[in-house]
Amino acid sequence: MSTPQTEPRTSPTRSAPLAGRRVRAAVIGTGAIGRGSHLPALAKLAEEGEVEVVAAVDVNAAAAEEFCRAGGVPHAYTDLDQMLAEQRPDLVTICTPPTLHKAQTIAALRAGAWVWCEKPPVPTLADYAAVEAEEGVEGGPYASIVFQHRFGSGTRHARRLLDGGTLGRPLVAHCQTTWHRDTAYYAVPWRGRWDTEGGGPAMGHGIHQMDLMLDLLGPWSEVRAMAGRLVHDVETEDVSTALVRFENGALATVVNSVLSPDEVSRIRVDCERATVELTHLYGHSNADWRITPAPDVPAADAAAWRDFGPDVPSSHVEQLRELIVSMRKGERPRSSGADGRTSLELIAALYKSAFTDATVRAGEIGPGDPFFTSMHGDAPGWAPAAVQEVTA
Repeated sequence: MSTPQTEPRTSPTRSAPLAGRRVRAAVIGTGAIGRGSHLPALAKLAEEGEVEVVAAVDVNAAAAEEFCRAGGVPHAYTDLDQMLAEQRPDLVTICTPPTLHKAQTIAALRAGAWVWCEKPPVPTLADYAAVEAEEGVEGGPYASIVFQHRFGSGTRHARRLLDGGTLGRPLVAHCQTTWHRDTAYYAVPWRGRWDTEGGGPAMGHGIHQMDLMLDLLGPWSEVRAMAGRLVHDVETEDVSTALVRFENGALATVVNSVLSPDEVSRIRVDCERATVELTHLYGHSNADWRITPAPDVPAADAAAWRDFGPDVPSSHVEQLRELIVSMRKGERPRSSGADGRTSLELIAALYKSAFTDATVRAGEIGPGDPFFTSMHGDAPGWAPAAVQEVTA
């Protein structure tokens, strides 16, 4: 798979208007996430007449060909630029390791394709800024991030209750991603390294729950964090904890771990009139949400809060469906631009706080800050050995 050179931005070659036809989509990276999540989501939208999958790209020709055979995809490629030139897709979904996301996203945008990229979108805030600079000014193409936990009936209902103020002010929140990954997991060469994965469990695992927390509670104002390497022999952390203050005054605890045998993903928000709680692992439905009213809340109010409506589980399908609507309207989708950057900004602040033993405030990590160009920020004891030697 070729890696395009980063050159001055030129206007993207826009695809033909989408009205009255299916969106032409291509999948980049045919590994587990491409096979297990992206292709089924695209196939579902194909059944609904919205999408046609025209190509797949992978550096492994056999893997690309097998992916296409199994999924009924007509064209297999090993070269991204060749695929973009020959197939001219409207949408590119990126399922490759994080270190490849920036170059592949920029190549797709320059070819006029919208992008739907797996998390983390890129390894650094500087890379994210470079991607934003390549997006269309009006009407796209835009690059969005796969944050499927934001989508579905449960999140929609919880957000409506929180935004509407019916539960009172949010006061206390908990955000927990406590998973378990063994030594074999980190035997994959690109995992556990700053230059290829971008970070540890805060970046590669907890980003989903942190993004959901931000989607529910809004902007944060400051963070205080700690991180450690307690088990695994990796460059990054294998556990982190943080205290986060939000602009609305709420205080939150955040835990990201790959050391936890009892695995769980959890969001809890304690408001003045009720607690909203989500407990799941890799995806949620209405049944995974629980609302506990305060003792003085009328039964009728509590019953209304607990009515989530028809069950639409969180999924790649639900986010992709909304993305296609945005594409047809020529509107910036959720989980892109400033909205998509929020979780990356919180993670950078978490790392900076943990590695410098300081409180980090929203907006302080920008160009010129070492944590803008790398999540380790060249911090002693955390930066790769070669970086520390150069710094010294």
